[in-house]
Amino acid sequence: MTSEEIKINVEKALAEIRPFLQSDGGDISLISIEDDRLVNVQLQGACVGCHVNQMTLKSGVEMTIKKYVPQIEKVVNIEY
Repeated sequence: MTSEEIKINVEKALAEIRPFLQSDGGDISLISIEDDRLVNVQLQGACVGCHVNQMTLKSGVEMTIKKYVPQIEKVVNIEY
């Protein structure tokens, strides 16, 4: 899979999970993909202060991204 295909598939994964985050007042944006293995995202809105956001990141976001792009090893929330 090329870097461009990886980005497209990561965006598809985020589009799949975004409605669930938005229903709770949150959202997510793709920040970058490093070495075709590490995905940096930014949780937004209600997700920022949510006490279960790390569980959401691992159980929801990372799992969904890996479904689309199996070679992704880790998803990290970048806080600004």
